[in-house]
Amino acid sequence: MTSNALKTLLAAALALGSLNAHALESDRQQPISIDADQGSLDQKNQVTVFTGNVIITQGTLNMRANAVRVVKDPNGNQTMNAQGNPVYFRQELDNNKGIAEGWGDRAEYVSANHTVKLVGNAKVRRGGDVATGNAISYNTQTEVYTVLGGNATGSKNNPRVHIVIQPTTKADKK
Repeated sequence: MTSNALKTLLAAALALGSLNAHALESDRQQPISIDADQGSLDQKNQVTVFTGNVIITQGTLNMRANAVRVVKDPNGNQTMNAQGNPVYFRQELDNNKGIAEGWGDRAEYVSANHTVKLVGNAKVRRGGDVATGNAISYNTQTEVYTVLGGNATGSKNNPRVHIVIQPTTKADKK
């Protein structure tokens, strides 16, 4: 996986949890560190795989999964699939807006359509704001979030979505 691919993946994962706040800009300037029990790169087919307690960090961003697979197509588009129990990410937000974190049975990122998804027992939390459902997707280009319940995805898990949004205080508006 190229450094740019991983940076895009990490930015996309963070975007899911941002809920109107942005990641620390300084994180993008930090080196990316990947720890796993095993890693492989197939240059010919442009496939990178990390397995076994995968931990990816860049500045304050921390992503954990059981396995991460990234494929780059001939056009340069990248698809990332992370499997976990659960997949987890956490990052500090700019302007002291707190921490964004998210969980899901798997995470998917497709650069061609600018989408990142948490699928299966999906949950995103920023401060006291929480979104849960069977799947949560975020388009990094349009900044549109979609939270789907199990009924919409054909799953019996999490049949409905649940959103909690904290009231805005005067201090939050500054």
